[in-house]
Amino acid sequence: MAPLRIRHWAWLGTVTGLLIALLVFAPARWLGAAMGSLSGGKLQMVNPRGTVWRGQADLLLSGGEGSRGQTALPQGIRWTLGPGWSQGPVLRASLSSPCCTEQPLVVTVHPGLASNNIRFDAFSSRWPAAMLVGLGTPWNTLRLDGQLLLQSPGFAVAWNNGRPLLDGQLVIEAHDLATRVSTLRPLGSYRIEITTRPESNEAHLALNTLNGGLQLQGNGQWVGGRLRFRGDASASPGNETALANLLSIIGRRDGKRSVLTFG
Repeated sequence: MAPLRIRHWAWLGTVTGLLIALLVFAPARWLGAAMGSLSGGKLQMVNPRGTVWRGQADLLLSGGEGSRGQTALPQGIRWTLGPGWSQGPVLRASLSSPCCTEQPLVVTVHPGLASNNIRFDAFSSRWPAAMLVGLGTPWNTLRLDGQLLLQSPGFAVAWNNGRPLLDGQLVIEAHDLATRVSTLRPLGSYRIEITTRPESNEAHLALNTLNGGLQLQGNGQWVGGRLRFRGDASASPGNETALANLLSIIGRRDGKRSVLTFG
């Protein structure tokens, strides 16, 4: 019986060791496959190197399955990922990109059966607006150029039975935007501010113009997980002709202005 027990424990030890090695050295392509599946193919990690826990990859944006258009983030992304504990098991990730993040973005994921929560620590990053072209309509028509500054003192997104709930503040500033459908370059710079009211589970969006020939303004809120937005666009004096085509594309013309509606 002793030799049988020795062989039994030897096999058990071998299998356990293989499982631990598989977990520790899980290839980065597994993470890429998971991200592609969760995003419906809109966010793709290609040429992944390293492991699930520490690696790097090229990042592509696309319009999803069947889309022909793609755009790549210059110099790709790098990450570290590890387990932790904060009122339950969590995953902590640190994301960085040589082109776009002065400091790594720190993200904490709280997985759950009925709900999931993703929280971003305070951050500031800058991304090329041209990346949006890969997402398809209407971005592939507008083909924006410029810089997108994303910053927040802390922001979280929770999914409760499939319904997204926002918590915190997120500011997006679009600087020196330009588009191929207008001869006016640049169009201007704009600010989108997303704020939440935790007591009512409401998230509000405000769009304002910082400067430029194209004047944008509007407000919106998330209702039942969907954004409802109302705003308008107009040309500053002297820019009416240069912006006529763009105003007809982005909204419904109402005299000199264009009415913007979503949801």
